[in-house]
Amino acid sequence: MKTKYWIASGVGVLILAAAQVASARVSVGVNIGVPAPVYVAPAPVYVAPAPVYAAPPVVAYQPAPVFVIGWHENRYWDGHRWWGRDEWNHHHYHDDHHHDHHDHY
Repeated sequence: MKTKYWIASGVGVLILAAAQVASARVSVGVNIGVPAPVYVAPAPVYVAPAPVYAAPPVVAYQPAPVFVIGWHENRYWDGHRWWGRDEWNHHHYHDDHHHDHHDHY
């Protein structure tokens, strides 16, 4: 009896193995699901800087002052420097020239 049991068990295992081989196939599955939430950074925004206007500096030309050689009120301009009346008389009219100082006022 044991022999029949082993034969029956062996035949059963062979049948199960054959069924597994017969049912072996390639299967393709398609799953449609809800994706997990994903953070997407917002697109960068370019903001142009405000325009800056710098006005050019104002250029003003002033002519050089013109001084005529001679007496200007109580000062004398000789083309190089200003002389006070007393200073002018002291440097230009000495006693050895024999000029009268009052003639030149």
